[in-house]
Amino acid sequence: MQSHSHPGTTSSALTRLSVEVIRMTGADPNGYAHLPGLAPEHLHGNTYRTPAATTGRLADLTTVHVPWTDMAVLLVGQSHIGALGVWDYLITAAPTPLEGIQDAAAYFATVVDTATECLHIAEDGDHVTISHRSQADVTHEAACAIRAYALGILRQRLSQAAGRALVPLRVSLAARAPRRHDILSELYSTRVIHFEAPDSSITFRAADLKIPGPHTQPGLSTVLRRHADQILATAIPLHDWLSLFRTHLAAAHDEAAPTLAAVARRMALSTRTLQRRLDEHDTTWSGELENLRQTQITRLLETTDLSIDSIATRSGYANARALRRAVQRWYGTTPAALRSNSRRTFMTW
Repeated sequence: MQSHSHPGTTSSALTRLSVEVIRMTGADPNGYAHLPGLAPEHLHGNTYRTPAATTGRLADLTTVHVPWTDMAVLLVGQSHIGALGVWDYLITAAPTPLEGIQDAAAYFATVVDTATECLHIAEDGDHVTISHRSQADVTHEAACAIRAYALGILRQRLSQAAGRALVPLRVSLAARAPRRHDILSELYSTRVIHFEAPDSSITFRAADLKIPGPHTQPGLSTVLRRHADQILATAIPLHDWLSLFRTHLAAAHDEAAPTLAAVARRMALSTRTLQRRLDEHDTTWSGELENLRQTQITRLLETTDLSIDSIATRSGYANARALRRAVQRWYGTTPAALRSNSRRTFMTW
């Protein structure tokens, strides 16, 4: 799981939640709709991982329109079970709330950028303290909102896992004290809130977290952990503009022979702007298209029995002869030899 944590990205589920909340503030969509990862196919496709810079920018813009305390409450209010994907169910379907939050900490990467955020769980006699540490590159106001939201969603999910409202013994926030914190007292169901703490944390009675939950099913947690592993293993991280371009190019290639104009339309850009952006990233349309074709052709040769003619057609080459020239240029050999060598290597393994 650690090898698929995808640093620098967050889940599309978290991004959808962030977009929903910023819309609720009445912010002008023109101020954020252009951000990487917010194209409909990426925002609503659970396979994709949004650049962490995008979710950070959304948080920054939201706190321009509402106080950070209100932003935290809005986020929790929109976080129905399932809004954060499998992570929610890891908590609510575990044998006990404590086991659920332990799984959630281990699979925090299914939601956030674990290069900047983590959960730590400490048992101390009759108490269990869950700490949330965040070093996201955002403004101070946005950082306060993120930390307050994290503790709010933890209390909400643990209460849902327990089948009753859990009241924490104390809450500590790595945030400045607001003028009034009634809204936070309501969010956490306690007035025992300490501000300007080194780390944000929420503490419960251990007994409250060790009672079997009402949604427990034998073996379900194992299935959910496997599902979380699969989600992380198959995720497509969108680290930057070039990553986004390549996902659009691959999608266009899957549908038909891609053209510069077709991909530009997908990205809501003019062809001139698209060419300029490619140049800024030290690449070209023809070079990107050939790299995509090389990857696809190599995979088809190594994993299928399709004829060379069929592969040429699928890959956008005029005929098998053109494909053979391309493979010779890439690898200095023929498609048949490349296929044979790859299978011989597989047999050796």
